[in-house]
Amino acid sequence: MNPTAAASLDLRDIHAAPPPAFWPPAPGWWVLAAVLLGLLTVLTVWGYRRYRAIRQKRQIMHEIDQVTNRYANKYNAMFVAEISTLLRRVALQRYDRAQVAPLTGAAWLRFLDGTGGEGEFEKGVGRILEAGPYQSSTGEVPAEELLVLARQWVSKNLGAAA
Repeated sequence: MNPTAAASLDLRDIHAAPPPAFWPPAPGWWVLAAVLLGLLTVLTVWGYRRYRAIRQKRQIMHEIDQVTNRYANKYNAMFVAEISTLLRRVALQRYDRAQVAPLTGAAWLRFLDGTGGEGEFEKGVGRILEAGPYQSSTGEVPAEELLVLARQWVSKNLGAAA
């Protein structure tokens, strides 16, 4: 090619394409954002439920401690009734109301054993819950063992560690 002909052409140097714009992002970033948002939602719901379970368990354990302090060294039918009421309240929160509400006596003890009592309610210290709340005098109440059993049952049924 002739040098004068090349000079007469108004040619410019090669230009690179402009860099991609920040917005809108590529489809892969949208997918990643959706996955992260879904994961954040799942973790938030799980964390909130766990927090509520821990708070509920601590509250019930605190109520058991209050009953213990209220009846310190005077364990009687009222003490047994309050422990039974706390266990029933937890059972009503945790299980179907139609299943739990009508239970009394031996059926109530079987339910407690079947849901974490491991036989200690029907054949162990928990037997006092069957008739103890309804007697004017319960005689010797194995309070410490009953409290340990109640705490174990609540722990098994409310799950999250406190």
